[in-house]
Amino acid sequence: MPGLSVDRPSEVVLAARVARQFYLEGASKVDIADRLGISRFRVARLLEAARESGMVRIEIGLPGGNLDAGLSAELCSVFGLKYAFVFNVPDDDEPALRKRLGEAAGQALMDIITPDDVLGMAWARSLSGLTAALTRFPPCPIVQLTGAVPQPDGSDLLDLVRGVARVGGGRAHVFYAPMIVADPETAAVIRRQPDVADAFALVESVTIAMVSIGAWAPGLSTIYDSITPAERDAMTEFGVHTDMGGALFDKEGNPLETPLDTRMIITPGPVLASIPTVLAVAYGAAAKSSSVLAAVRGKVINGLVTHTSLARAVLEEARDAGG
Repeated sequence: MPGLSVDRPSEVVLAARVARQFYLEGASKVDIADRLGISRFRVARLLEAARESGMVRIEIGLPGGNLDAGLSAELCSVFGLKYAFVFNVPDDDEPALRKRLGEAAGQALMDIITPDDVLGMAWARSLSGLTAALTRFPPCPIVQLTGAVPQPDGSDLLDLVRGVARVGGGRAHVFYAPMIVADPETAAVIRRQPDVADAFALVESVTIAMVSIGAWAPGLSTIYDSITPAERDAMTEFGVHTDMGGALFDKEGNPLETPLDTRMIITPGPVLASIPTVLAVAYGAAAKSSSVLAAVRGKVINGLVTHTSLARAVLEEARDAGG
């Protein structure tokens, strides 16, 4: 074993005794040294040798929970994220995965938000389970950041924002509007409506935003799925790779100005990226890993809620790309 010689069984046993007392019994290095009649420097060397040899394997996790704390910490370290929450949940059932991550996003949000914050929420299927997870919430203002895309079950962003506001008692700044319309003239009329204009006027005061990450591919982006094949191809030629809250970004996470912008009721990419804390939810196929990587590399987001397989795919892609 590296660091411990199998030719000296007494040394191996001594290392095991030191490791057990330090890691399992909580004894200090000084106490262990006194108990075993050795120096605390030798105790430190034996602990190091026990780790190097594999006698001691350290795993970071939460007992009884499904939060992968070690992988969460790795994402923070590699990408400089302020927050990362990776949940070890099955990904073979997408609706169930989406619901579970929505609930996880609610748990994460409860952990970081304060009464002094202003919460902004963009439309996202992945946030559908958020309200059900909220057991407490500060009475802070909540601002709708985008229009919505109708869902088969009838749920929409307005219901989500109002649901969160009901838990905390804060004021909800909401409006009825689609995320994308047929022409710029219709979009301009919608933006001038008082409730829409009032909500967007508050965006500059938002301190925490909740969004999702979409990839520019079928089934991985609601914007992609909402436009014509010709428009999709045009946006691909334009360099669109990722969308967050309806805002479009290139492969490096830079916000793009595109012809679609004039037809959309959204918070623009540069404004979204300027919000102090942007917490994104990402789920699904490994094909989405490059879009998550774009979001973190471009510093658009500084918080991420995701699941184990996608987190590992993002880290692997980052390693393959050289960081």
